[in-house]
Amino acid sequence: MDLISSLGKLIVFLMLLFSVFLFTVKSNKRLANQLFALFLLLTAFDFTGFFIGNTLDDYPLIKVLKISSSLLQMPAFYLYVLATCYSDFKLKPKHLLHTLLFLFFCIIFKIDSASDQSYLSFTIVGELQYYIYIILIFLSLQKYKTVYLENYSHHDNGTYKWLFQITLFFCVAHLFVLIKLGLLYFGKDQSLLQNIYLVISTIALFTICWFVLKALYNPQLFTGVKIALEPIESKSEKNKIHLNKKVENNESSLALTSYMENEKPYLDFDLTLQKLATQVNMPEKELSVLINQTIGKHFFDFINEYRIEDAKILLRNQPQLTVLEILYQVGFNSKSSFYTAFKKETEQTPSDYRKSNT
Repeated sequence: MDLISSLGKLIVFLMLLFSVFLFTVKSNKRLANQLFALFLLLTAFDFTGFFIGNTLDDYPLIKVLKISSSLLQMPAFYLYVLATCYSDFKLKPKHLLHTLLFLFFCIIFKIDSASDQSYLSFTIVGELQYYIYIILIFLSLQKYKTVYLENYSHHDNGTYKWLFQITLFFCVAHLFVLIKLGLLYFGKDQSLLQNIYLVISTIALFTICWFVLKALYNPQLFTGVKIALEPIESKSEKNKIHLNKKVENNESSLALTSYMENEKPYLDFDLTLQKLATQVNMPEKELSVLINQTIGKHFFDFINEYRIEDAKILLRNQPQLTVLEILYQVGFNSKSSFYTAFKKETEQTPSDYRKSNT
């Protein structure tokens, strides 16, 4: 029990420390940092239960806030995901709706704090809320990934990877919380319960260290898209009908292909749909539909195909150039993204392709 208490204190301390860092660090993702700091503070408040015991029985109001505040954790994390994915995300009055469950149970516990039924209802509602938000988060990430592929040409999308990994990790860790709840309500094995607390503490400690390392080593990890952007597949038929007819015209496709081959805009590693639309003098929405529906490719794949074709020519005809020199020359900005795209296109590594074609 002393080990669990000590781990709990260490976890709370680290979460508080990391929260202060997130609140004070200078970043263009200030809102996202603040929401993540809020999530950590709420989680730290929850983890105080590992070492304060029954102390809060003498402070009923604080006890009510501590118990009910767990219903704010997933809303805070969900808003953090939105703020990270969307560069122009802002908090609005409608987001206060996420606090309704918290306020409801604050009132319930204040009126009926001693009822086992109220605690059971709280547990069931809390679990339902958790899974609803997990589903919402995964749906948001899927939409973000689709929009990103349709509007950006570079592969290193750390935002999606980070948020997907951390959400998946939370799902796995939550299994131990379910086991703990089962033991609390239906089991009497205190030894097993203590071991579960120890596992939860260890996972939490590992997670915090992971957060800190990510923040320190990847300060520019995240790339957000505009919140107004929608995946092409989700557009209504009405919107498709009213798009300019030249999008459906094969001449537009030929003109775009000609521009890509002659002007080589794909050599810009930071090329986006917005940039290309400006260059070809076409509305961004129409260009997106042209690439995704008429040509039948994501913007990401469309651009990288041109880069790979250039790379293949250089690999065959310029033996003095290294693979690293070639990947930068054709518009990639990292070795991993180049190798992934090249192997997807040719089913060979660049080195193997060079050997078999020279």
